[in-house]
Amino acid sequence: MNYWEFDFTVTPKAPWSDILVAQLAEIGFDSFVDSDYGVKAYIQELTFDAAEFDAIMQMHRDLEEVKISYEQHFIPMQNWNATWESSFDPVYVGEDLAIIAPFHQDIKPTKLRITIEPKMSFGTGHHQTTRLMSRALLDLEKVPSRVLDMGSGTGVLAILAEKLGAQHIEAIDIEAWAFENALENADRNDCKHIEVLLGDADLIQGKSFDLILANINKNVLLADINMYSKSLNANGLLFLSGFFTSDEENLVDCAKKTNLALVKSYSEENWSCLIFKNS
Repeated sequence: MNYWEFDFTVTPKAPWSDILVAQLAEIGFDSFVDSDYGVKAYIQELTFDAAEFDAIMQMHRDLEEVKISYEQHFIPMQNWNATWESSFDPVYVGEDLAIIAPFHQDIKPTKLRITIEPKMSFGTGHHQTTRLMSRALLDLEKVPSRVLDMGSGTGVLAILAEKLGAQHIEAIDIEAWAFENALENADRNDCKHIEVLLGDADLIQGKSFDLILANINKNVLLADINMYSKSLNANGLLFLSGFFTSDEENLVDCAKKTNLALVKSYSEENWSCLIFKNS
């Protein structure tokens, strides 16, 4: 499939680049690469809605505190990987984890290494939310046996969960290309305990997990949090990310209604990761 690339210059970059990413994700942009001057954002040609995009741009033009400009480029399907290779640097989560692509060389030594061929899926590690979720996993004293990675993208969190000791992981994504990409990446990392599924949260009905990872946009999380709660075993953990720190109160209030208690939080550049426990 063909893609549009939008190369945004955002002044000032913080926090407006992150705000722009969240807004674009709401209208179907599915991949982002940070830059020194802003962000590059990608969306399928058939998904792109010019009216929705123009509405976001007009919103920012009406603000005095930020200036956003962009260049738009058409990327034929066969050039997608080449585009990623030109901008995809290794990602490090402290000294514990390196998320790399197959073409990377001269990698710093870390305790764990995950190789990801990102293609068109979210989850390269470049976005703050992927790093936050990875950090939260790495900080667990022990990763439990049964894990769900909801909205798995490249499968990077499912792969990390297996490397940390999980024995049964389900990785679910609603997009066909993400499903295929997660299968490839699980195989690339010699994973034996990941079941990759194509679909939405309906697939978890009647199932139970010790740990649920959901790095998705806020509206999906709010809609599905009750289903996550019902699928958590006693004392199970729910990791949520994909939203700003300003949205935390909304997520916490919604979680309380499903008997989920906040036990820990992480943040990076206005992005949040909340850890809940099933009471």
